[in-house]
Amino acid sequence: MSAQTTTSQYAAPIAGSDGGQRRRWWILAVLGIAQLMVVLDATVVNIALPSAQKALHFSNGNRQWIITAYALAFGSLLLLGGRIGDLFGRKRTFVGGAIGFALASAVGGAAQSFDVLVAARALQGVFAALLAPAALSLLTTTFTDPGERGKAFAVWGAIGGGAGALGLLLGGVLTQSLSWRWTMFVNLGFAVPAALGAFALLRSESNAVKPRIDVPGTLTATGGLFALVYGLANAQTHGWGSSATVGFLAGGVLLLAMFVAIQARSEHPLLPLSIVRERNRGGSFLALGVLGAGMFGVFLFLTYYLQQTLGYSPLKTGLAFLPLTGALVITAGVASTRVLPRTGPRPLFAVGMALAAVGLALLAQLGVHASYATQVLPGLILVGAGIGFVFPPATNIATEGVDAADAGVASALVNTTPQVGGSIGTALLSTLAASATSSYLAGTQASANLVARAAVHGYTTAFWWSAGIFAAGALITGLLVRGKVREPALRARPDAQPVGAV
Repeated sequence: MSAQTTTSQYAAPIAGSDGGQRRRWWILAVLGIAQLMVVLDATVVNIALPSAQKALHFSNGNRQWIITAYALAFGSLLLLGGRIGDLFGRKRTFVGGAIGFALASAVGGAAQSFDVLVAARALQGVFAALLAPAALSLLTTTFTDPGERGKAFAVWGAIGGGAGALGLLLGGVLTQSLSWRWTMFVNLGFAVPAALGAFALLRSESNAVKPRIDVPGTLTATGGLFALVYGLANAQTHGWGSSATVGFLAGGVLLLAMFVAIQARSEHPLLPLSIVRERNRGGSFLALGVLGAGMFGVFLFLTYYLQQTLGYSPLKTGLAFLPLTGALVITAGVASTRVLPRTGPRPLFAVGMALAAVGLALLAQLGVHASYATQVLPGLILVGAGIGFVFPPATNIATEGVDAADAGVASALVNTTPQVGGSIGTALLSTLAASATSSYLAGTQASANLVARAAVHGYTTAFWWSAGIFAAGALITGLLVRGKVREPALRARPDAQPVGAV
């Protein structure tokens, strides 16, 4: 397993003391800033892409790499980033990730060429892979009391689920009022306060033994995830049957299979398999992957629909997503603090994914001319409510009961599964939407009205498939997870005091 830590890193005030309690909530605020930045950055650039393309003169075929470079680096390095936090200290990893993310954002905002912008986005993904699991593992080890833990994860889930929609809004505001470059520069306003807050509130950890990294596991996991994500991204432009797509996907599957075999025999595994064998935890990781795959049906294709079909401005498009965020925040709080302790995750996963499926089925009824209030809004609210029922409880259960030394790698998995699920969803839904649009236009005389109807047919096809993804997720997780929540393992350990709350 991973290196053990001395008890000095667990030195903290009594859990019930007012000072310790206030400090924990300040820590949550700092960690929440980092989480907001990392998730927001996956969408804030989307609306700015047309302006950036015009300024830097890159082609339509290349513009996807502004998005993919971030996801590629982030998704493929998360497991390594989580283990680095476990072995070398979560405070150091968190602060280093925040500072690196700020520097990469500054380079991207000042970029004068497409290549520099893509490189900056990739560097953002690298530092996000350090920052995100460190932040979640600090949250996990800071809030161990069940009551406080539920509230903390409700806040965390609302931030994670709503930041994507907020990114669309912020991207529209910045692009329309300032410049596309500010969708990169804005990260300095998140990263710098997060780093300063971590310096003030968190205590450095000390390792009793020299840390070890599972090199074969690291290489196969990182290479496998990289190949898988790259292959899926390549399918969007070159098709599923191209040799590059097939080669990368097959190589990714092979490397990940080798990774599992290595972890089963390794003395110091990168990912202890016990983390994913427990049914509720495994079901939670699956639920997070389903969310990542299905949510892209909303964020990606509804953005295109609102701007290209209904003629919304970037700012108006961002505002249109706010009801989704509001519904998510409300249901996230109810699910984590009131429902989860009584029922366990099973009904929350099933009901939440079913609501999201119904919401997407409603969006699949959209036509070329639609009323936002009566045809778009109901579906958005249902999808937001459904995500709120699933995301915070899944994050909570996925990290509950994990040994403190492995909290970082478990937290990395919480971030990895939505990223991989989102990559699969993007590739699959984009291919299906493009095929549906082409089929609609086949053998016809193209006109402006027909092209518009074909585009909407592609979007609604993606919505139907997203609804199917959520429906399947509701069924599978309903069968897999248990109804009751086990008491957190950390509470049973007298030495397992909160790492961050000092």
